[in-house]
Amino acid sequence: MMSEQEVKQLLIDTQAILEGHFLLTSGLHSPMYVEKFNVLQHPKYTETLCKELAERFRDQNVELVIGPMTGGILLAHEVGKELGTRAIFTEREKGVMTLRRGFKIEPGTRVLIVEDIVTTGGSVQEVVNVVNQSGGEIVGVGLLVNRSGGKAEFGVPNEKVQALLNLEVPTYKPEECPLCKEGVAMTERGSKHIK
Repeated sequence: MMSEQEVKQLLIDTQAILEGHFLLTSGLHSPMYVEKFNVLQHPKYTETLCKELAERFRDQNVELVIGPMTGGILLAHEVGKELGTRAIFTEREKGVMTLRRGFKIEPGTRVLIVEDIVTTGGSVQEVVNVVNQSGGEIVGVGLLVNRSGGKAEFGVPNEKVQALLNLEVPTYKPEECPLCKEGVAMTERGSKHIK
């Protein structure tokens, strides 16, 4: 198994871990950003990381792997391939996370949820809700990076949550951000949030 330091080094080497002044999807500000696609653009690294996630849940009799659009699609596919299961994804329709494209979760299906980066856990919570509404049984949540410092909760017992890398990264409400107060410009990262 890869150590957290090995995972972190891979993310640093691929420039997936960035430092600056970032506006996160959650609306919070942070001095660090994890740009997942800097590592996920490399199929061999994506495969390596997803094999690691799969190994952590191999003994859970997973029948289905699911992740939220966009990064979760790649992860679900690769982890599902490694575990020999189906892989599907959720997406938002009118602002609500849902199953589309004919995807279904049969009641009692043993489901592994995968996600790339967690800060607040909102997207994972939405996928948990979709699985629960379908009657699926959540056997675990696999994360590439948990940057919540252990604060993100999804209604899944902590022992069922595995992250390849746990980061304690400060986040700030915009009105409380020390970087804003110092006049540090936002770092461009190709986000729809940065103008």
